[in-house]
Amino acid sequence: LQFYHILNCEYGKNTIKFLRLHREGKKHFVKEVEVCAHLRLTSPQEYLEGNNSLVIPTDTIKNIVLVLAKKNGIPSLEEFAIDICNHFMTTFCQVAYVKAYVQEVPWQRLHEDGVPHIHSFICVPDGIRFCEAEQCRNGPLIVFGGIKDLKLMKTTQSGFEGFYKNEHTTLPERHDRILCGELFCKWSYGECKDFDFNCIWKKIRECILEAFAGPPDCGEYSRSYQKTVNCIQMHVLSRVQIIEVVLNNTFYNVVDMKNLGLTNDKEVSKCFKYNLTALCRNTQLQSIAAVLHKIK
Repeated sequence: LQFYHILNCEYGKNTIKFLRLHREGKKHFVKEVEVCAHLRLTSPQEYLEGNNSLVIPTDTIKNIVLVLAKKNGIPSLEEFAIDICNHFMTTFCQVAYVKAYVQEVPWQRLHEDGVPHIHSFICVPDGIRFCEAEQCRNGPLIVFGGIKDLKLMKTTQSGFEGFYKNEHTTLPERHDRILCGELFCKWSYGECKDFDFNCIWKKIRECILEAFAGPPDCGEYSRSYQKTVNCIQMHVLSRVQIIEVVLNNTFYNVVDMKNLGLTNDKEVSKCFKYNLTALCRNTQLQSIAAVLHKIK
């Protein structure tokens, strides 16, 4: 006789895409987002018995997300994700767990001769903002923020030397190379939900850029991709509790053009891609006041 235990029976609606338009007189504001909302019910009876009496249809989930966007707007991605979690927890007693993922299309207001346009926008791919909020019934609401697809490059002040070598090593040491990568960064706000999320997200993005590039007049030497990832983590950990950083390494290898009768002084390079992942936790859990004080 065999016994089986269901480990997870979440379900939900993915890729709920919509544009929220807000008007203040003639001036318009837009927020285009993609939402994934997942639920876990108090009983897996729909799986075990085919009893659907507790199941909230995914079409209903989609409509609830759209109605919340209409009624409450999207002051920040995190606040909207919290609204979604709160609605399902307070409206449906059969919901044991809810998770909301929200990511934003990077629309920015169009400027003409330095003048901001009142109703025209341009999509600028300088990193996609996203967030997650999740809650178990009778448990804390946990909020995460993040940025992904942020492409960064510096053309010097980077090297890779002193690494382990054996008979299989063919990689030469380099003290001056291009450092380029596509960044994924996710952090935890813990159980706190009363932040100015927009302000904190902008500050963390600034921290990431500062840690990668260094001072604008001279830069900062990077001894490896790993060291750069750690610098980013340490810079941001003064503001949040847990952070995960993935740097998808774009490696540029200078092309040897001697056979073509040319001298290539690092002007033309081939590119290859790798990735590095790191998860880091701040062991000193901080209060809302402490975090907000450091953000200012």
